[in-house]
Amino acid sequence: MFKINELKVKKGRGERGFTLIELLIVVAIIGILAAIAIPQFAQYRARAIRASMVADARNVATSMEAMFTDLQTYASATGFGPGPATADIDAGGGGYNNTLSRNNTLAFTVATAVAWSLTIANPGGTVGAFAGPVTLTSGGVCTWASAQNC
Repeated sequence: MFKINELKVKKGRGERGFTLIELLIVVAIIGILAAIAIPQFAQYRARAIRASMVADARNVATSMEAMFTDLQTYASATGFGPGPATADIDAGGGGYNNTLSRNNTLAFTVATAVAWSLTIANPGGTVGAFAGPVTLTSGGVCTWASAQNC
């Protein structure tokens, strides 16, 4: 018959290590931290994308007003994207350059001689309360597709 002492691992020879219980506790703690951190990271990422959409809309609006000051019209405005892309919003090459953030797309829904409306869309910005593309008009009204103001 075996003696219990013969089955035990002798640690007297300098052998070191972690027990199975210690390893399971560490894995459980890492799992709990990951379960908390991953959803938070996704929310931070979506907020950053939405902020880039609003910033791009306001930058393009500034260029639109500069174009109107020089040309007295908005009619030649064109959209572009997806970012990162730098383009001249005036198809005539007037030098009204804008750089869109990653995956943002610019579209002019209305571009007439005296008024404009632009839409910035990004597939990553469709999470949460401020969902969908952002729309900015020449009157300064900025709204999300979910009808909330920017």
